[in-house]
Amino acid sequence: MEAAVPAAAQTWSSLMYRSLTVTATGVQLRQTLATQRTTVTTRTAEVTTVTAALAAAQMQVTAATTADTAAKARVTTARQAVTTAKKKLTKVKPRDKVAVTRGRNAITAAQKALTLRTTQARDMATALTTAKASVAAANTSLNSANDTVKSASAAVLVTQLEIAALKTPAELAAQAAAVSRTVVTAVRPGFTMADTMVVYGTTVHRNVAYVYRRMVDDAKKAGISISGGGFRTKQRQIELRTINGCPDVWTAPSSTCRVPTAIPGRSLHEIGMAIDITSGGKTLTSKSPAFQWLQAHADEYGFSNLPSEPWHWSITGG
Repeated sequence: MEAAVPAAAQTWSSLMYRSLTVTATGVQLRQTLATQRTTVTTRTAEVTTVTAALAAAQMQVTAATTADTAAKARVTTARQAVTTAKKKLTKVKPRDKVAVTRGRNAITAAQKALTLRTTQARDMATALTTAKASVAAANTSLNSANDTVKSASAAVLVTQLEIAALKTPAELAAQAAAVSRTVVTAVRPGFTMADTMVVYGTTVHRNVAYVYRRMVDDAKKAGISISGGGFRTKQRQIELRTINGCPDVWTAPSSTCRVPTAIPGRSLHEIGMAIDITSGGKTLTSKSPAFQWLQAHADEYGFSNLPSEPWHWSITGG
């Protein structure tokens, strides 16, 4: 059963993951910022366009209102003309046929004029309604455009703050190094084999699997081939102490062994957080190209060297 990950181990893993991805994160955030700024510029231009459209629509409403008022006045005048023509006809004597015909013609002309003015008034009213609808639509568009500009501007600010808050890879790796010994103390009591995984043939603790994989991959890109032995059991540690001629398996300092070997129960190999690194199947020496590369870069992945053992790298250097 996999043990619950201690908080210190989670912190270490998170810091190291961020240290190895912060550069890519920064690039992505800056690309996002550029896109967001373009959006602000585009949306601001839309606000200008919509504002101009609103002004034009408001002018149309003003003109349509004037035309509507004038059309209604003409209808009133035309109605009065019909009424006047009808009154005049009533005063004409029936036997005066010429006058009667003239009066009837006047009524017909006045009614035609009224019909025309009524149609014109209806058209003006429709135009006014359309103009008012255009103003309403323009107002809605303007409000939407302004909201979009505010939202886009807020997104720009958030991204700028995220960029400002980014730490350098070295800062994050240093923070991880500061808690590495706490990680070992927290992990050791509950460690089980379920807490390990195999990375390129090397069994390591899950908490260091990502950084170890990245280190191997990046070394390969630099022309350096590395692999090695990670986890080993306490029983195997006891066997190695015997093989390596330690004066006492349980008490003798590692430095008294023919090959320095930690006392059982103290080795970071027993929790998968140390790796004896080889290159091309050979154990590293201080002159190995792989050792030189690790000296320059291993701290970027959370690993430190035990000075007495060029091949031994762990999260604490022990």
